[in-house]
Amino acid sequence: MDTAENFHITFVCTGNTCRSPMAEALARRIIADGRLQGVTVGSAGTAAWPGAPASDGAMEAAASIGLNLESHVSMLLTREVVASSGLLLCMDGHHVRRAEELGAAGSARLLTELAGESGAVEDPFGGSRKEYQATLSRLDRLVRAVLDVTDTAAIPGR
Repeated sequence: MDTAENFHITFVCTGNTCRSPMAEALARRIIADGRLQGVTVGSAGTAAWPGAPASDGAMEAAASIGLNLESHVSMLLTREVVASSGLLLCMDGHHVRRAEELGAAGSARLLTELAGESGAVEDPFGGSRKEYQATLSRLDRLVRAVLDVTDTAAIPGR
């Protein structure tokens, strides 16, 4: 559970091998740069196979901008994950609905909407290198729009 000192954000996609691990790594970079205090991040998937690695395409795209997904292991979105998250940033509407079924009660939101855009973040799984790079670029823009703030109170949903 998040506290006044620690606000936990979980990025949610389907398999927790592409979009949400890339978004988590991007958010970790923002946090490591010291621009955001008191926030922790994680990721999970609505249909994840627990313990699976990030996809090769996600690892390659992330590595191209200096992010390492080698140690990532997928996690299933559960009631416990939802309960420990102050905000669930979802890639698509069905991820929001599943989080709500697991008790999110208003804390699950579309990443695109909070970043001032619309639609879903398309799943690059099985796609080309170019598709993974495009997804990573979009995620970078979206995650920065939501988290690149100096005051954690400015995080939408906080």
